Amino acid sequence: MEQLTEVTEGQAAPEPAQPAPPIESRFLFVDVAALRAKQLRRGARPRIQPEEAASHKPERLAMEEVRRGLVYYDVPEPPSHRAEGSS
Repeated sequence: MEQLTEVTEGQAAPEPAQPAPPIESRFLFVDVAALRAKQLRRGARPRIQPEEAASHKPERLAMEEVRRGLVYYDVPEPPSHRAEGSS
């Protein structure tokens, strides 16, 4: 599974100067939104207007933030798969 880095609770999340590129993989979208929803449930401030955020659950807010490109994410390079014992 891909590892995603997330901002811990004590750190301030950087506000994006420009939107993040759209996520084309449904699975990556779900992973990023799930991590963001976890942050929101733990008290992170929503990155959309308060009027819009007030009536939605954290999961829905997270999906909307990811869709709008307001959430930065990082997907590390997968480790190379070398055969064990061969040089």
